[in-house]
Amino acid sequence: MTAPFTPSQPPHDQPGQNPWQEPAQPSGPVPEPAQQEGGPGMRNEVRAAAVIMVAVAVSGVLLGLLWLWLAPRVPLIADRTDVYLKDTEGEQAIGVDGTFTLLGLAFGFVSALVVFLVRRRGGIPLVVGLAAGSLLGAVLAWKVGVWVGPETDVAAHAKSVGAGVVFDAPMELKAKGVLLAWPVAAMVVHLVLTGLFGPRDPAPFASYEDAYRDPYGAPEK
Repeated sequence: MTAPFTPSQPPHDQPGQNPWQEPAQPSGPVPEPAQQEGGPGMRNEVRAAAVIMVAVAVSGVLLGLLWLWLAPRVPLIADRTDVYLKDTEGEQAIGVDGTFTLLGLAFGFVSALVVFLVRRRGGIPLVVGLAAGSLLGAVLAWKVGVWVGPETDVAAHAKSVGAGVVFDAPMELKAKGVLLAWPVAAMVVHLVLTGLFGPRDPAPFASYEDAYRDPYGAPEK
């Protein structure tokens, strides 16, 4: 006498072990992209960008003092009624703008290099902080040169020195566009440094075959 043969259920047909079944969705709330972007990492980047912006802007004081020291002076002379340029064909006024431009380019290069060495990873907040700090620093340098430089009230200065006495004109920028020399140079230099020496993102797949490999390990043809 033999017992009836009852085939056992294949393992892959058992409930809960179907290899073609979609994976179960994770329980609990799924974080939104906005919440992920506003995490601690983003807050740290924004905080670092704010520190960089302030540090770069404060360095504008040094640029203003260097501009006041290196820029040529525009000589003025007054009579009893009016104030005139002593050298009507002189190019001192152009030299004042040119000196500020060259200093701005130099400060842009140095600030971008320092920021890149300190924060090699870069990021949008860092770039925005560098650009904003450079522009604020250029404006601060301009104001410092005017404040610390010769008297801005030309009429009062001419009256105090007397008629026929040569005195320096106040520091001023004829072309306000030179204020952009620093931020433009900083952006260009930082972009070049990031492109040449910045960290590279890892490749999503080791090879082309890995991107098209089926679940059983054999590459698709």
